[in-house]
Amino acid sequence: MKLTRLLALAALFAVFSVQAADKLTVAATAVPHAEILNFVKPMLAKEGVDLEVKVFTDYVQPNLQVAQGHMDANYFQHQPYLTSFNEGKGTDLVSVVGVHVEPFGAYSSKIKSLDDLKDGATVAIPNDPTNGGRALLLLQKAGLITLKKDAGITATPRDIADNPKNLKFYELEAATLPRVIDQVDLAMINTNYALEAGLNPTKDALIIEGSDSPYVNILVTRKDNKNDPAIQKLAAALTSDKVRQFINDKYKGAVVPAF
Repeated sequence: MKLTRLLALAALFAVFSVQAADKLTVAATAVPHAEILNFVKPMLAKEGVDLEVKVFTDYVQPNLQVAQGHMDANYFQHQPYLTSFNEGKGTDLVSVVGVHVEPFGAYSSKIKSLDDLKDGATVAIPNDPTNGGRALLLLQKAGLITLKKDAGITATPRDIADNPKNLKFYELEAATLPRVIDQVDLAMINTNYALEAGLNPTKDALIIEGSDSPYVNILVTRKDNKNDPAIQKLAAALTSDKVRQFINDKYKGAVVPAF
């Protein structure tokens, strides 16, 4: 009888050990990333994965926290930003799977059309390399500026070759851009921050990227953690039909599934 009880206790301990081993901590920005993660949380629980989502308001700490081993993964960025971050910080983070696109847009509380931008108008753009370049490329597509031929996704205002409206550029942290929309003529805002600020990208943006945007938001982890079973279960959940439907229903084109 004692042996039977010991075996039962050992089996119970093993079950709890497995459950503890499957705890997964993921860093994310609030909208839409944390919302999508919280949507899949019950799905993962059924597969024995306890998902904990920690919300960040910047684009640096989520990567540092994963690189330093404090968190298992993050979900907030696109590949061009991750590549730039790895090169700049000496990290070796990798993409697991692409989940969605957040079409980047231009917003204003002062004008209703880009044609209304006056000479010398002020434009706020993100100060990180890839999103700043992304903003400038969108303005070039709109015909407001022309970049140097060798300028790519890391373009800065110094790479502007032609600026017929003499636009004045201010580079600010991406998260602060919705808060300065009343202080500038045009603000180039990432969709996650636009949504947090109550803006509707499909209605409020004066110009917005198409669904063919190359800036797919990705699930990211350390290279040695990429094939972890819990990470792979999360990747599968994030690219499931249920998540596709959730994204389409909730964001109505402001966020677009990339799978």
